[in-house]
Order: sequence, then C-alpha cells, then structure tokens
Amino acid sequence: MSSGAQISSIALIRRLIAEQVRPHIGSLLLALISMSVVAAMTAATAWLLRPAIDRVFTDRDPYWTLAVPAMVVVVVVVKAIAAYFEGTLMTKFGERVIADTQIRLYAHLIRSDLAWLHETHSGRLVSSFLFDATLLREAVTKAMTGIVKDSLSLIFLTGVMFAMNWQFALIVCVIFPFVGLSTRRLGKKARKNSARGQQETGKLTTILSETFEGARMVKAYGMEQREIERARLSVETRLGHLMKVVRARAAASPATEALGGIAVAVIIYIGGTTETLTLGTLTAFIYAALSAYQPLKSLANFHTAMQEGLAAADRIFGILDIEPKIREKPGAPALKVGGGEIRLDGITFRYNAEKTALDHVSLVVPPGKKAALVGASGAGKSTLLNLVPRFYDVSEGSVRIDGQDVRDITLTSLRRNIALVSQELTLFDDTIRANIAYGRPEAGQDEIEAAARHAAAHDFIMALPQGYDTLVGENGVRLSGGQRQRVAIARAMLRDAPILLLDEATSALDTESERLIQTALGDLMRGRTTLVIAHRLSTVIDADVIFVLDHGRLVEQGSHAELLARNGAYARLYATQFAVEATA
Repeated sequence: MSSGAQISSIALIRRLIAEQVRPHIGSLLLALISMSVVAAMTAATAWLLRPAIDRVFTDRDPYWTLAVPAMVVVVVVVKAIAAYFEGTLMTKFGERVIADTQIRLYAHLIRSDLAWLHETHSGRLVSSFLFDATLLREAVTKAMTGIVKDSLSLIFLTGVMFAMNWQFALIVCVIFPFVGLSTRRLGKKARKNSARGQQETGKLTTILSETFEGARMVKAYGMEQREIERARLSVETRLGHLMKVVRARAAASPATEALGGIAVAVIIYIGGTTETLTLGTLTAFIYAALSAYQPLKSLANFHTAMQEGLAAADRIFGILDIEPKIREKPGAPALKVGGGEIRLDGITFRYNAEKTALDHVSLVVPPGKKAALVGASGAGKSTLLNLVPRFYDVSEGSVRIDGQDVRDITLTSLRRNIALVSQELTLFDDTIRANIAYGRPEAGQDEIEAAARHAAAHDFIMALPQGYDTLVGENGVRLSGGQRQRVAIARAMLRDAPILLLDEATSALDTESERLIQTALGDLMRGRTTLVIAHRLSTVIDADVIFVLDHGRLVEQGSHAELLARNGAYARLYATQFAVEATA
C-alpha cells in the first residue's frame, strides 16, 4: 500500500470512528467489555488444561479434581453470558450503522441539487444506498471485533504461552509477521476489486432500472436479447471482480492455518524430544497456540473486510461531501407574498461553460395574471420555469417574487407558495388520496374530493374498485396518461398556492378532458399569478401576456392579438401550428 493510500485509509478510519462509532459509544463499551471477558475466558480455558492433565489425570490430586471442574464451569458460563451480550450488542450496532448511513444518505440525496441528481445516474446512488452501506457495516463491526476480542484473545493466549514456555512462545511469535505480510497484500487486492465490483453493481442497477421502466419500448423494438446480453455482461463482469475479493478472503485463512500448523509441528517435535516438559504443559501450550491462530485468522479476514469497507466508505463519503449549491443564506426570512408578481431581471443561465440556456432575459409576470411561455423546443421555456422555485440558480441577474430575490428567502417558504404541474408526471406508489394530498397531507377527504372534482378526476376515481384508496402503482402505471395528469392537477389544486407553474399541464389529456380541465384551471388561476408553458398555442390565447423565447432570448412579448398584429416570431409559430392542425 502506498503512502498516499495509507493516509487515505487512516483518514477514512478516523472519520468512521467519528461518524459511525462515537454516536453509539455507550452500547459499544458494553460490547467491548463483553468481548474482553470472552477473550479472557478463552485464555483461561487454555490455562486450565495444564492442571487438568498434570494434577487431575496424572497426579490424581483430590483438590484439583474438584477445583478444575468447578473453574471450567465458571469459565464456560461466564464466557457464554459474555458471548451472548457481545453478539446481540454488535448485531444491533451493525444494523444501526446501516440504518443511520441509509437515512443520512437518503436525506442528503433528497436535498441535493437537481442538476447533480440529473447528472448522476440513479443506479450508482441505489448501489451506494443498498450495498455500500452493508459493506460499511461489515467493516465497522469487524473492526470492533478484531481490535478488541481477537486482539485481546491473541494477547492473552500469547501471555499464557510465554508463561508456560517462553522458548516455544518465541517460535510461535516468529510466524506472526509472515501472517501480517500476507494479509496486507491480500487486503490491498480485496479493496481494489471491491471498488470495481461496486462500480459494476451500480451499472447493473442502472440496467435493471432502465429496462424494467422501459419494458414497453424494449418489447416494441424487439430488443429483449440485446438487453439480456447487456445484463449478462454486467453480471459476469461484476462476478469476476467479486470472485477476486472472495479469493483474497479465502486465501487469508488457509495461509494463516498453514503457518500455524508449521509452528505447532515444530513445537510437537521439540516437545517430544524434551523430557523437562510435562504432558499437561505441552498439551496446554499446543491448545493455546492453536487457539491463538483462530483470532489471528479472524484478524486476517478482518483486514480484507476492512479494506472492502474502506472502499465503500470512500464512495459513501464522496456522495455525502458534495455540498448543494442551492442553499439558504443564514437567517434568511420567509417569503411574504402580496400580489405574487414574478420579475426576472437580466437573467442568464448556463448549464456549463459551453451551453447557455437563457441569455439576458428580463420579463415581468403581473400579480394575479396569466402569463405564457412559448417557443420552439430548446428555446429555454422549462429552464426559465425552473428558476422560479429555485430548482436552479441564475448565473447572472435575479428572480424576484414581490420584490424579494428568491436567493434571499427560505426555500421552504418559496416552494410552499408555488404549485407545479409538469409534463413529467410523478405519482408515487400509493393511494390516489395520498397522491392528491401529497402537498397538503393534513387535508380532509372533502377537500381532496373537491380538488379532484375541479380536475375532472372524481368520476373516474369513483369508478375504480377501491375509489380514492386505489393504489396507482409505480409512477401511476395502473392509470392512463390522462388519468395520471388529472390526479397531478388535483394535487396542484389542493395545494392552493398563490403562484401556479404549469408545464404542459394538459398535454396528456383527450379533447373532452382537456376542455373540462381548462375550465377548472380557469377557475383556479383566477386571482393567482400563473406562468404557463404550452406547445399548443390555442391553450394560451387568453393569456394576459405571452413571452416568446427563441434560443434562450426573449424576442417578443404581448397579448395574443398584439403579437399576431406584429407579424413576427409568434405569428409565424402560430401560423405553422395552425397549418399543421388544419392538415391533421
């Protein structure tokens, strides 16, 4: 292991102790005491073999005939009780490590910037959440066991061996460094291949997620065999890396046993040719030597497991250390909404240095009015809409609501005053009632039904077998596209926010449902500031002001009639769309 890698490992271990061990120090101390007792009783068992053979079986001493069995009973009972507490406490601690890590990781991910979440594939995140947390548990619990129980057992048993015969003890101890060298090399190999295996696990999770969600498309294009081969290749690659870890782990124990066997063989030979040793001493020494190699084997396995855990910790901490860019200023006040005016002053937004999505756009959505964003695909409409709830921060300029810069107020208050309906429908695998009430969990059934009626959803909901208690399936898969859209609109209606953001809110509806929804949305928008994105210009003809975007620039604004009269970009867009609809 290189010096740099050693420093990295030491830093990771310190952080693991600080973040995973220290919060549970109370129960861990009890577990450590139990481990110490188990280690001491293991050494005591070896020590008792000498009087058992020399005094009980050889000398037939009445005192030792009673004392040794009594001591054996005490030793095994104390060891059993201590082992029970050790096992239960360490299992609880290990599961707590997984739970705490997963909760912390999920909380961090759900608060992360949308930009980072969109750039990072979900497969990698799910892999860290499920598998890395388990590897981390293995590392921490085995570290505790190895450092305390196995190390103390080794120390106590070595002490017993030196007390019995220091020359033989030296022979055994000469072997220990060779065990350490072999396990160190195997540990490096385990860590490297564990990291590669987890990377491939992330890829496999990605493939599973993509193909299960896109099963319809896979079947439509007859690509089942291609996806099977892609999954097979990922599984085989992952298996190759994991088998290298398994081989590294498996090699640790046989290597330790072989070296231990050599030491015992030497002891038996020398003991058999030395008349000064009693049978009890030789037997007890061999037992202690063999017992010492058991914790030594565990320590060898602990080293490889620890390296796997450190690789997992590196990945987990790598995610946890990514600070979100969208953050509240210290002491930020809550948003105070009056009329709900939205003002964009000279905003520029860049996804990266090469891609400018919005270029010095300035516009005002009057309070309580309906404004529409129109333009060709890629014009920047959705990007502009995402700046209002501060899903992204502007690169230049400012976004203000009633004169308050969205960067200067709390995120909670900002988003509490906004209701969003997007063309990217998101329903959770829960009941229809829970999905409608998602933004207002405290809402009563009457309020939920009222919102559903306004969204033209109540009738189809009541026609379902369980009504509002019907489970919608993953992302609403058990509902039609139009039904999902109406549930999403009902959710926004129940939110009852002063600002509405509608991104193609009626895109998945049939003509009749769209007519009903447009009427309901008209009622909902009355007195509220509404920003609408619509590809079908017929749905925004009644907007108070229409903003026309083209390649990230605001090129026109005005009412429908004013823009048609200007005969510019909007008029061309409208004429093109009208011609397409007329020939459809």
